[in-house]
Amino acid sequence: MKITLDTKSLLLGFLGTGLMFAAISFKSAQDQGSGRFHTEVNDHVVVILDSETGNYIIAPSMYDVNKIQWIKGEFYQTFKVAKDNKKD
Repeated sequence: MKITLDTKSLLLGFLGTGLMFAAISFKSAQDQGSGRFHTEVNDHVVVILDSETGNYIIAPSMYDVNKIQWIKGEFYQTFKVAKDNKKD
């Protein structure tokens, strides 16, 4: 039994595979921003924001696990006075 691939079959296979990858990886725009809490994680900082009330908590230093100190705040109040509530 000899298997031969012609150009038409090969092209149809690549197009079918590309279509399957596109269909699987498609995300709805509604799914991405529909939650109340939004989390940003960086190498050294974790920020959790409540989008309904504007409250947030920050863990500014993730280097020393034993000394993680969460800082609570209210986004609109901090923005209004233009002063960070970070503890030194």
